[in-house]
Amino acid sequence: MTLVPIPPEELPVLENLITVRHKLSALKKDRESSPRSEEILPLYHDTEKQVETLASLRSGDIWDPEARNRLNDVLDDVMSLLSLFFMSLGRNRESPAVYVHLVTVERYLKQLTQMGIYTDTILVEIEERVADVESIINGGNAEVASSFLDLLKKKLSRSKHELNELLGAIRDISPELKPLHNELVAIRRELGGIASRPSGFTSNDIIPFQGKIRQIDKELHGHYDNLTGRGVVEGLLEQLYEETHDLIASSENISVSLIPLADRLKEIKGQLERLAFTHRWTLRETDLYTFQLQLQEIEKLRDDGKFKDTEGNIAEGQTVINFLLRGCYRLITKMLGENVPVAEALMPVHNQLSTVRRCLIEVTKCGRPDSPRDLYPYQMKLASIDNMRVNGIFYDEDNNIPEGQAICTALLNECYDILHDLISALP
Repeated sequence: MTLVPIPPEELPVLENLITVRHKLSALKKDRESSPRSEEILPLYHDTEKQVETLASLRSGDIWDPEARNRLNDVLDDVMSLLSLFFMSLGRNRESPAVYVHLVTVERYLKQLTQMGIYTDTILVEIEERVADVESIINGGNAEVASSFLDLLKKKLSRSKHELNELLGAIRDISPELKPLHNELVAIRRELGGIASRPSGFTSNDIIPFQGKIRQIDKELHGHYDNLTGRGVVEGLLEQLYEETHDLIASSENISVSLIPLADRLKEIKGQLERLAFTHRWTLRETDLYTFQLQLQEIEKLRDDGKFKDTEGNIAEGQTVINFLLRGCYRLITKMLGENVPVAEALMPVHNQLSTVRRCLIEVTKCGRPDSPRDLYPYQMKLASIDNMRVNGIFYDEDNNIPEGQAICTALLNECYDILHDLISALP
């Protein structure tokens, strides 16, 4: 999208937002301490004021494509960082925290639209996420500036529009065609896994899928005439024909201009996959901003939706890049969805309690323990966590009360209940 020059009257807003972004970036880089509300909230209120000013300058429509300029990109950065910081504070159910969810869902939906890899199950999960975000935006926002709230609602509206288009297409497919559609989606997902291999792939990995696609094509055109949704299935079929040809061609000779992009996306996807396994222990929510920024920079290299070489020609390997991008967005969406409303300062306690709970449940499944000694390690661990509380409250190192008290207390009580049940079952 072409950016227009920044009008003189918007320059003060841009300068103020750049200052806010620098301060947020500095806080993001601080790994020695957890973010605190007294650091984040003033920056949030500064951003609210700038959004109010910008809304008045643009007659209320900040996201008007005709007025889009560099200020929009800076605002997007600031909003994303603020959103992730609110999540780090455990304030997930407040409106400022939902912005990064909306941005990620919007980009994920665009990838699904482009690639055609979606089923009822995938879309229903996204629909539930969007509905949850909508409930947060529409409930209890007395302290949120109206222009800031309008900005979130416009983002929400765009996500709902794209989601409803996909849901409409998938729900129009007749029951008789659903198995064929699901089979094509499964093939595409397998192709995505092959295209994303860090070690690369060969044409022999792709050729068997062409046989499966031809078989489905033959079945589709031999039956199922005049059924609703046939156009969707045929469109996906044609895309798969093109993509398998592109993958075979790129397996031997991916365009030189796309090799650095493919390597970088494989690296990002590998990092995200590792984080997906360990994020409850190692991830700071603000770390996701770095990944999103890298993906945005890659997306900006598109020209009319395609990645082109230095001579302006469509480069070989489009499918590989698209599969890798979709995989990255899917992982980020998954991690954002699994976030719990517990402040970063309290997350170690939450993680330890979650682990103790899982262990006690496994002990319960295996039958009663042989002796009280088997339960002694769990008693000691729970006692050590309980002793961290002062008058029933977990404090951080600055003696502040972090968000997530109720969740951690409920987990602690549940662990005690399971432990007492196990003790009472001892011989």
